Amino acid sequence: MRMSMEPTTKDIGLRGIPVADTNICLIDGAMGELSYRGYDIHDLAEYSTYEEAAYLLLNGDLPDASQLEEFRATLASERELPQTVTDYLQIIPKTSSAMDVLQSTIALLAGFDPELLDESKEANQRKATRLIAKVPTVVAAWDRARRNLSPIAPDKKLPYAANFLYMLKGEAPDDETARDFDVCLIIHAEHSFNASTFAARVVASTRAHIYASVVAAIGSLSGELHGGANSQVMRTLLEIGDPDKVEEWVKAQFDSGQRIMGMGHAVYKTMDPRADILRHMSERLARRTGEPKWYLMTRKIEESTKQEFKKRRGDEINPNVDLYSASVYYMMGISPDLYTPVFAVSRIAGWTAHIIEEKFPEPPLKPVIYRPSAEYHGKYCGPVGCRYIPLGKRTQQS
Repeated sequence: MRMSMEPTTKDIGLRGIPVADTNICLIDGAMGELSYRGYDIHDLAEYSTYEEAAYLLLNGDLPDASQLEEFRATLASERELPQTVTDYLQIIPKTSSAMDVLQSTIALLAGFDPELLDESKEANQRKATRLIAKVPTVVAAWDRARRNLSPIAPDKKLPYAANFLYMLKGEAPDDETARDFDVCLIIHAEHSFNASTFAARVVASTRAHIYASVVAAIGSLSGELHGGANSQVMRTLLEIGDPDKVEEWVKAQFDSGQRIMGMGHAVYKTMDPRADILRHMSERLARRTGEPKWYLMTRKIEESTKQEFKKRRGDEINPNVDLYSASVYYMMGISPDLYTPVFAVSRIAGWTAHIIEEKFPEPPLKPVIYRPSAEYHGKYCGPVGCRYIPLGKRTQQS
């Protein structure tokens, strides 16, 4: 009997199954390595800026000084929202989900883009730049609107990260906080074929425009299994409230079979390199703000979870990007329910890079549109041959 050597893909959500070629991002889960266009994430976090990383993702290589200055100037010039969009953010019910608001606003912005239906690569790169510029403005304007505060116009003189914090709070951040937040945006900007990026590429493969593809990505990110883990981590920290209570809480989670958010990763089998960067940042922020308990509690969650996991399951577990980003954002004064929209403020660069790659692939070409198959099991009346009974003659089935 001939046995198929094809990988089994059904019922595992395509996990680990290659579905396309990409030149954007490489993840080595076994080694705990992440690179954008061949550049290691640690180097980018130490030396780069978000604007430079976004340029890299969109264009394939790092810019020279004049290219970077032009890109920064273009981003700054595209930050403002049309007045209609600003008015829309004021009238939405203040109880709305921030992700729902972001998704609907991006859809609304599509109609204001003069190149919406121009599907050339150059036009798509310009549209991507507009989206990267405007997403932070949308998130900040909505946060202020729901708090009954007037929106703050973007400051063209401030860099991308500092301008976002300025639009949230009304005052420019200090240089250290601005730099830390810039690094946060860099390390969240891209992560290969995760759920939201794949959703964006599926929609782009139908030749839908870039805004529709981004709307799909935001919808995917709004699901609790993809976005929001760091918000849950912060809620956990607030619930525990004291480093001395962490160990007891961790044991209770294991006893009840509950997950510990921020621990473990679907791809990384060792330390998530982004978590390593954020752990050091959280420790620095704790010293700078004089609020050490958030870092101390997070560190104890990591250590206690590792110990319990090893003792009960005989295996290793490591923190992912969400564990330490929670305390980092909190110490920066960002509300936990904004953590997922802040993720979008960063990931918009990766999403748009993938959308453009999907629209303009390099050989070898895959089929134009994603169209996976499924196996039908005929759960109800059998695989085939169900007999149609007219409505008047049907009886209720027990």
